[in-house]
Amino acid sequence: MPLQKLQFRPGLNREGTDYSNEGGWYDGDKIRFRSGFPEKIGGWTQLASAQFQGVARSLWVWSTADAGAGNVYIGVGTSAKYYIYFGGSYNDITPIFQTDVLTSVAGTIATVNASATVTITDSGYSPNIGDYVTITSTTAVNGVQFTGGNYKVQSTPTTTSFTVTFGSLASGTGSGTGGTVTLAYEYPAGSNTFSIGTGWGAGPYSRGTWGSSYSSGIGQQLRLWSADNFGSDLVIAPRGGPIFYWQNSLGVSTRAQYLSTLANSTTALTLSAAAGDITFSGSSSSITVSSAIAPYIYPYMVLTGSGIPSGTKVGSSYITGATTVPLTASTTGASSGTYTLSYAGSFVPVGTYQVITSAVQEFVISFGANPYSPNNANTTFNPMLVRWSDQANPYQWIPDVTNQAGEYTLSNGSYIMGARATRQEILVWTDSAIYSMQYLGAPYIWGFQILMDNISVISPNSMITVNNVTYWMGRDRFYMYSGRVEVLPCALRQYIFDDINQSQAYQVFAGANEAFNEVWWFYVSSSSGGNTVDKYVVYNYLDRVWYYGTMNRSAWFQSGSLQYPIAADYNGRLLNHEFGCDDQATSSPQPIDAYVQSSDFDIGDGHNFGFVWRILPDVNFNGSTVNTPAVTMTVKPRENSGTPYGSADNPQVQSTQNYTTAPEYTVQQFTGQVYTRLRGRQMAFRIESTGLGVAWQLGSPRIDIRPDGRR
Repeated sequence: MPLQKLQFRPGLNREGTDYSNEGGWYDGDKIRFRSGFPEKIGGWTQLASAQFQGVARSLWVWSTADAGAGNVYIGVGTSAKYYIYFGGSYNDITPIFQTDVLTSVAGTIATVNASATVTITDSGYSPNIGDYVTITSTTAVNGVQFTGGNYKVQSTPTTTSFTVTFGSLASGTGSGTGGTVTLAYEYPAGSNTFSIGTGWGAGPYSRGTWGSSYSSGIGQQLRLWSADNFGSDLVIAPRGGPIFYWQNSLGVSTRAQYLSTLANSTTALTLSAAAGDITFSGSSSSITVSSAIAPYIYPYMVLTGSGIPSGTKVGSSYITGATTVPLTASTTGASSGTYTLSYAGSFVPVGTYQVITSAVQEFVISFGANPYSPNNANTTFNPMLVRWSDQANPYQWIPDVTNQAGEYTLSNGSYIMGARATRQEILVWTDSAIYSMQYLGAPYIWGFQILMDNISVISPNSMITVNNVTYWMGRDRFYMYSGRVEVLPCALRQYIFDDINQSQAYQVFAGANEAFNEVWWFYVSSSSGGNTVDKYVVYNYLDRVWYYGTMNRSAWFQSGSLQYPIAADYNGRLLNHEFGCDDQATSSPQPIDAYVQSSDFDIGDGHNFGFVWRILPDVNFNGSTVNTPAVTMTVKPRENSGTPYGSADNPQVQSTQNYTTAPEYTVQQFTGQVYTRLRGRQMAFRIESTGLGVAWQLGSPRIDIRPDGRR
């Protein structure tokens, strides 16, 4: 009998049985299809040896033209902190939520002899376990003196005390004042996993338990950060929390500012100025503020104080140090005294589900927000409200005939799940509909149109736009939008949705790998029995095929500013993907086990058993980094579909070409043929690799098979 070529349809198909998918691929891991043929995916390596705290939930990449040279920044929002990755370091810019200064307060710092556990008592704030606080003290207590280090709250013995781990052991037991103790509390950390039964929509929004009131936008469940650019600046917001603003010129070490609180305070900052801290140039034009008084004050502030006319405004420049800025009204003023800076534009949303910017129109937009009221900056949160700032002014949120700030309440659904900016519009998902949001200009500013109702979306981060087409995962199917909403046919639908851990569905996130025309969705599988993301499913939108695999990632982002897609793992690292052949997440590379297995095939309709005695491989090893890369090809026989696979021959196919010295491969040299001895009514073919430095792509191998009787 002539040789039989093994050619299978591209993509994995699990919608039917193994045998009913004859001629196709049925199972695999860490493979993709290129031009219809399977190959191993690329490896990954860490960006830097440094690590971040918490589980990353959002990544954002942008570049600037600082000092005439483009700098690329990576924003990393985690369950605990917000970082800017730059120059090989994770710069912590987590917003400071509250700062308490305790001067000569008895019992502020308590120690235990020969222990690193230190108890801090502060009646002004109650952090949670896992929160971070920066502590400074002016005097030592039993050998313990804090010098501005950042500490994680380990326990909360009482409602007014918490413990941290100091860097050395205390020399005695007792308590003291610590002199002047400064406690800078960061925005509260969130949970690494999702909890059912709390807040809007039964839990995803961290808004407290049912029946409780919303408080300060602080949530404790599965922190999902959003980040976007306004010009060269960064706007960030935790899901359910307030809006923060990071101004690029301040440098990567500067903390993001609590814009919502600052903007909504009638006395945002009171300056008890010493002589020389505030000086006036002449009688009218400018003011100089020292860095000790105002290291970073936002523009459009109103200045009042000794000898200053009421309503005098600080001009539109940032005060970042001993900086001179213009005034909008003349004044003579004094060089010392008490001065108050209050915000000219106010009523920034105190809570939001997501914040994005409209790059062309220069709006900052909040999805899910508290509505504007002229007499109350802390109105009741509306999960269906869309609010936006004035054009080109992210600080002004008061609707007025002189600006373009405004708001609009969506009607279809119970809460806004998320939004994505596309080339021509902003897409907004509620729990039951998708809207198109388009800029109209004055007087309506933004218009909203329902694109489709009775749809679903599984999580706030499950949407992705690639090549102006938007894809997302629903509760039980996939969707795409390219001008109209369509259900995306999926050959893995039953397999994937039966395997998703629905109690952790809000951890689902999407990513793009445009070099290979792929959209990835990562999810927590029920088969793993855990609560961390461990699997992925991929849609190749060029070939319109699907495949899946196992991988532990918590966030993914691709940008034209970066050479490779980046992802975050559960060990506090960012990883370059499609780099090399191996898992280089640590300094010790590990092999990536990759395989793909076909559905069963037979001779004719399986009337006769088949006897396979020879395989002629067709595989290349382009991109391998070891001298002689190898794969294992396996033919797995069985008597019929209801029986397990029997004895299989799995010969090794090895290259004889040196791949570590040849940058280009013109001739593929590998095992010419391998001999087998197996018998079955139907068979499956499998190729896999388990070694370091191996890259491969399968072609069309052939088997020498002949009929071998009917029993």
